[in-house]
Amino acid sequence: MRKLHKKISLFLVGAGLLTAPTVFGQDLPPDAQPGQCFAKCVIPDEYETVTEQIVSKEASSRLEIIPAKYTTVTEEIMVKEGYNVLTVVPPTYTTVTEEIVVQDPSSRLEVVPAVYETVTEEILVSPATTQWVRGKATPDCVSSNPDDCRVWCLKEIPAKYKSVSRRVLRESASTREVPVPGKTKTITRTVVQTPATVQEKSIPPEYKSVTKKVLDTPATATETEIPAEFKTITTRRLIRSGGFTEWREVLCDSKQTSSNISRIQRALKDRGYEPGPIDGIMGSQTRAALRQFQEDNGLAVGVQGTSVPFETLKALGL
Repeated sequence: MRKLHKKISLFLVGAGLLTAPTVFGQDLPPDAQPGQCFAKCVIPDEYETVTEQIVSKEASSRLEIIPAKYTTVTEEIMVKEGYNVLTVVPPTYTTVTEEIVVQDPSSRLEVVPAVYETVTEEILVSPATTQWVRGKATPDCVSSNPDDCRVWCLKEIPAKYKSVSRRVLRESASTREVPVPGKTKTITRTVVQTPATVQEKSIPPEYKSVTKKVLDTPATATETEIPAEFKTITTRRLIRSGGFTEWREVLCDSKQTSSNISRIQRALKDRGYEPGPIDGIMGSQTRAALRQFQEDNGLAVGVQGTSVPFETLKALGL
């Protein structure tokens, strides 16, 4: 209903039948033309740039130390005293070869194993027997029971044998004495030819040339005046506090087409903001990027998230 009243009011203003800035008790933008759209925007603070010169470093003085001067002198110093060294002359050795017995001759008992042979014999598994076997009934049997006419034969079942192999002792085990010859070994060993001796040798002292710095002129100090230092700084000074809302011309809903929103998204992305995918939709990510751009550049921010003021479009180069 509020939107309908606003449209009616804009129509009446355009027709000259009603004057701004109030219609039906509402505050409306003045001097509006047909086809224009306005929205309440939060006005940012206004600043001015002020350049001034300030003291960055107060005047002072410093003590300058003139360092001491040194001269270089060289002198001989003993780094190691003389001493005597006992030198051991090692013994000399010679090699001799000799044969030694490592095992005396002996004998050993050797076991001669028993000798076996394999014999095979037949053994009775089951003896010969007889067994009755029933035959077929005769075709001309006069009895009603066919078993009365069957022929029974007594047959002989032969005995069954099995071949069995076994080992039998042919010669018993015995022992015999076997002689074991002795063993000798040729060895080579080293023996002392000349015993060790000791010789005494004198080692002279050692000297070293040392170069060192000695004080020639002691250090002194002088005082130097240091002038003050200044620097120019540029600051932003608040001229007028923002935070209130004003009517600002915005992009009408009919002009918020997919192509126009895509142009806004590309312009934001080119300036380092992240509007999300370039999809022509005024989504939450695009609105957040747009608001950040407005705040960073001191532009009015639409109260409604979808409102795009003309001054924002101009700042984006659109």
